[in-house]
Amino acid sequence: MPTYEMPLIIRMMKKPELVTALKRTTGLIFQTGGFIRTIENWGVKHLPFKISAHGQVHREANYFFIRFDSPPSEIDKLLDECSRDIDIVRLKVFAENKVVKKNCTFHGEMLPPPYRPSVQELMRKANKANSKHQFKYNSGLDYYPFTK
Repeated sequence: MPTYEMPLIIRMMKKPELVTALKRTTGLIFQTGGFIRTIENWGVKHLPFKISAHGQVHREANYFFIRFDSPPSEIDKLLDECSRDIDIVRLKVFAENKVVKKNCTFHGEMLPPPYRPSVQELMRKANKANSKHQFKYNSGLDYYPFTK
């Protein structure tokens, strides 16, 4: 199962109500066959702009960040159920970005750009793409007849 990240914005509530709203959301993840890796509380923050959700205007909210594993086919169901919850102001689900390991050396980074292998590869690709649009003389003439 792939790992997903879900930033979650929950409206301002008292702590017991907030806990039940968070339990409902995490319970949906468990019902869809997933499991939770981490839950981070980012605290109460002012929203960057007024958000209208479920007939109410919100100016500040509780921010949470949930990392979880779930089958990809169940993500739409999770989003559908959470969008109907009146306590949730906004949420999104993203696939977790994997960190790509690259071998970098100080010597390679200190080379001038034209001598770096990555830049040379880009130049080869550009030359290959530009070579497609050259005019081919198939008329048998020694010159291009449409130039002045």
